[in-house]
Amino acid sequence: MLFYSTLMMSSILAISGISWVTVWISLEMNLLSIMPLMKNKMKNTSEAMIKYFMIQAMASTILLFSILIFQLTKKMELINSAYFMLNSALFMKMGAAPFHFWYPETLSGISWENNFIMLTWQKIAPMILITTIKFSIMFIFVFITFSTLLGSLQSFNQICMRKFLGYSSINHIGWMLSTLLTSHTIWMFYFLIYSLISMNIVIILQKLNIFYFNQINGLLSFNLKLKFMYMLNFLSLSGLPPFLGFIPKWLIISHLAMNNLYALSMILIIFTLLAMYVYLRITFSTFSLFYKQMIFTLSGKITYFIYFLNFLTLMGSMIHILSTSFL
Repeated sequence: MLFYSTLMMSSILAISGISWVTVWISLEMNLLSIMPLMKNKMKNTSEAMIKYFMIQAMASTILLFSILIFQLTKKMELINSAYFMLNSALFMKMGAAPFHFWYPETLSGISWENNFIMLTWQKIAPMILITTIKFSIMFIFVFITFSTLLGSLQSFNQICMRKFLGYSSINHIGWMLSTLLTSHTIWMFYFLIYSLISMNIVIILQKLNIFYFNQINGLLSFNLKLKFMYMLNFLSLSGLPPFLGFIPKWLIISHLAMNNLYALSMILIIFTLLAMYVYLRITFSTFSLFYKQMIFTLSGKITYFIYFLNFLTLMGSMIHILSTSFL
């Protein structure tokens, strides 16, 4: 409870910090809070913790170095370089491509609870801090393009569910960064929907102790209708209409078009179509084949709250469209 509270408090302090030194201290508190939470009896936990600590320490060092440049010089060339370093450090902390190589490796060695924290909460502070920094449009374009491209391509040959969700998260980082160019409100909306769908996927995988693609064939086999409904969440995460995950992408594309960023919207759409192939590969066996039901049942582990989350992530798009049509 102590570490969870300091984890949340440190992110809030980083967002609302009045100086960059306060932000740096808050991010260090955040790192020291999540490290004990990662520790458990799983096989590769220690390795994942060391990787995470080294990358976060490196990013914090770059951040502190850029803060010192701001304080000690007034030359515009050095100040612009410091902005570049500061942005790069924050991108490294959240795992945006091309600084993403540590991210899936760390996720594959920690538990599902920590995976969910890494996929959602740990992105809030760096994302919001980037909005407060001066950046060039082309600089952000590079990270958006790399994140959507590499997040799509590198998820092709994955067999580990945790790595797959990590690369999926990198793809979604590209979409979230594109919202920072147009509307911060849409970023909030996108992040909340992404967190809801991720929670719905992770909570079942954690309860049934599933870590690899080949285990999904036996997932929820005691109830084929429930299995069918659950697998639709992967299509919702990919942004396929009419599911809930489509709405924020729809809003982003319309806002990018209104701001004449047509090339960026085309890049996002094309690379997301590549990612959609992988989501379909996961769900295709469920939609086309019927597996024999298991002798034993695990239905006791599935609560009504999970059923409600599942309904919300699938029907949310239709509820939204109907409510906006009649209001």
